[in-house]
Amino acid sequence: MRKKSNWFLTVLIVLSLSSFHVKAETISSSSVNLYEQNTMSVLWFQNSAEAKALYYQGYNIGRMRLDELLRDRPKFNKLKPAIVLDIDETILDNSPHQAWFVLHGKGVPFGWNEWFTRGEAKALPGAIEFLQYANARGVAIFYISNRNESQKAATMKNLINAGAPQVNSEHVLLQQPGEKGKETRRIHVAKTHDVLLYFGDNLGDFSGFEGLSVSERSQEVDKRKAEFGRKLIVFPNPMYGDWEGAIYQYNYRKSNEEKDKLRKKQLEIYKR
Repeated sequence: MRKKSNWFLTVLIVLSLSSFHVKAETISSSSVNLYEQNTMSVLWFQNSAEAKALYYQGYNIGRMRLDELLRDRPKFNKLKPAIVLDIDETILDNSPHQAWFVLHGKGVPFGWNEWFTRGEAKALPGAIEFLQYANARGVAIFYISNRNESQKAATMKNLINAGAPQVNSEHVLLQQPGEKGKETRRIHVAKTHDVLLYFGDNLGDFSGFEGLSVSERSQEVDKRKAEFGRKLIVFPNPMYGDWEGAIYQYNYRKSNEEKDKLRKKQLEIYKR
C-alpha cells in the first residue's frame, strides 16, 4: 500500500512539474521583446560610418544654407537671425541608453530620467562645430526639446560639457507641464527672431507634422519636399520617434503583442 502511495505521489509530482514547464514555455513564447527587435537599429546608429556621414552631411548643408541666408537677408529685416534645433539625436547621442534597453529591458533602474540626469550624452558628428560657427556669425541658437522642464539643469549641463554655445534658460526651451508638442515654443521664438533653419531627427521637430498618421506623414513630406535641405535639416534616427508612434496611432500603452502585430502589418513585401 505504501509503495502504491509513493508511486502515485511520484507520478503526481512529475505531472505537476511537466505542466508547470509547459505553462512557462507558453508564457515565454507569447511575450514579445520589442527592445530585442531594436538591436540592429541601435547597432547601425552606433557603428555604421553611414550614420556618421549623414550627420556631417546635414550640418555641412546647414552651414552652406546659413551662409546663403545671411548673405541674402533683406537689410530692412530688424529681427535677429536664429536657428532652432532639437537636442536628442540631433545634437546629443542617446544611443547608449537605447543599447541598455536592448540588453536589459526598459525602465527601472535606468529609465530616461536617470539617463538625462547623468548628463553623459556625447555630441553627434558635426554638431558642435556647426553650432560654434553659427555662434561666431552672430546667429541666435535655440534648443527646443520635449525633455521635461524638470530636466533643464541636467540638460543644460550636458550641452555645456559637450561644447554647445548660448546654453542658458532663455535659449533652452523644454516641454512645460500639460504642453503637447513644440509649436508653442517655436512660435515664441519666431515672434522675436528671424528663424532661418530648423534641425531635427523627427518630423515633429518641424511645424505641421505632429499627430499625423503614417500615410499622412508621407504625403506631407511629398508636399513639402522643397523645404528639406533648404529650411528643414533632418537627421537619421531608426531607434525611436513619431515614425514609430504613428504605427501605434500614438497609443504607446498598447501591449507588446499589439505593437508587434502593427509593426509587421506595416511591412511591404514583394508580390509572389
